[in-house]
Amino acid sequence: MLETDRLILRQPVAEDFEPFAAMFDEPFVTAHIGGVLSRSEAWTRFLRDVGHWTLEGFGQFVIVEKETNSFVGKVGIAKFERDLGSNAYTALECTWTLRSAFHGLGLAKEAAVAVHQWHDARGGGPTACLIAKTNTPSLRLAAALGYSEVDQLQRPNGLTAVFMRYS
Repeated sequence: MLETDRLILRQPVAEDFEPFAAMFDEPFVTAHIGGVLSRSEAWTRFLRDVGHWTLEGFGQFVIVEKETNSFVGKVGIAKFERDLGSNAYTALECTWTLRSAFHGLGLAKEAAVAVHQWHDARGGGPTACLIAKTNTPSLRLAAALGYSEVDQLQRPNGLTAVFMRYS
C-alpha cells in the first residue's frame, strides 16, 4: 500500500470491480483508450490487473480518496506484452485511468508520482507509456512525470505517442 496526502493506493480486491466497471463505462474516461468496455471486457481487464500482482509482484494500484473513501481509478506499472515500437527499451508501462468526477484535480499526478517513487525504490528501470495524440491532459502528465516521446504508433483508436522515462 502507498499513501499520499490525499490518496491511498492499494492492490485491487473483489469489491473494486463495480466502480472499476462503472469507470470503464464512462465515454469521457474511455474516449482516448479504445472506448467504453462491456461488463465482460471490464471483468477481463480487472482480472488482468489482479493477476499482474500474483505473477509479476507489481501492477495496477486502485486509487482511493482518503477523505471520502471513494474509488478514484487506477494507476501503476504493468507488463502488457504489447508492441511499444522499436524505440522503447522496456516492456514495463505506466498507466493511469481515473473516473471523470476526479479529472482536473491533480490526483493522477499525485498517484503517478507515488507509483514512480515506489518503482524506483524497488530497483526501477525504464518505463514507457502509450498515449493517444489527442489526449492532451495525459500528454501533459507524462511530460510532468519526466517522460519523453520516442516514437509514434498507429493503433486501432488512432495515432499514439510512445514515451519513455529512465529512472
